[in-house]
Amino acid sequence: MRLLIIEDDERAAAYLARGLSESGHVVDVAGDGALGLAMAREGIYDVLIVDRLLPAMDGLELVRTLRRDDPRIGVLMLSAMAGTADRVAGMHAGCDDYLVKPYAFVEVLARIESLARRGDRSREGHVLQVGDLQLDVLARQLRRGDRLIALQPREYLLLEYLMRHADQVVTRTMLLEAVWDYDFDPQGSVVDMHVYRLRRKIEQDASPLLHTLPGVGYVLSTTPPVT
Repeated sequence: MRLLIIEDDERAAAYLARGLSESGHVVDVAGDGALGLAMAREGIYDVLIVDRLLPAMDGLELVRTLRRDDPRIGVLMLSAMAGTADRVAGMHAGCDDYLVKPYAFVEVLARIESLARRGDRSREGHVLQVGDLQLDVLARQLRRGDRLIALQPREYLLLEYLMRHADQVVTRTMLLEAVWDYDFDPQGSVVDMHVYRLRRKIEQDASPLLHTLPGVGYVLSTTPPVT
């Protein structure tokens, strides 16, 4: 998953980011509400983890504003404010879940994964398919025909993005933004390298699905693009 932490406490944000990254997720961090809202509006995140008390824009106002643009993105609010009225205010603002500080990391992780599954169910289905290639986004399981294919975390994120944009041209910049960290500085052809590995796995003894458009990007399709 691609996650955005909006938290002004640098130590707390670093702790969460490290744990979530080690769990196989791509994590970005924003240190205030205004920056967090701008990043969230890019539409590349599966779940937001939002502190309630933020500089530049309060967490509740951030969520209210975001909900006018994107009603589906999962939002977990973290707050030291534990009263019933505080929780209700968070839910009324548009949060999907509300967790009181201090918290256990394993609980944050479980709630994020629950929100992601809920988001997948709200889409057109939890199985993405291109030809005989099937990706179950809930089970995180990939098959081509009867063959089960194991993926590394980055490969999974790459393929999910490509399958959600099947038959569309996806540029290297789009993949970098969707799969790598927001401030990631690519060294060499990191996208090409991962696409090469992914192609070898999904096209082993099978027809091509992942096509390269030189100088442009990639297309995942059962039909080769016209160049």
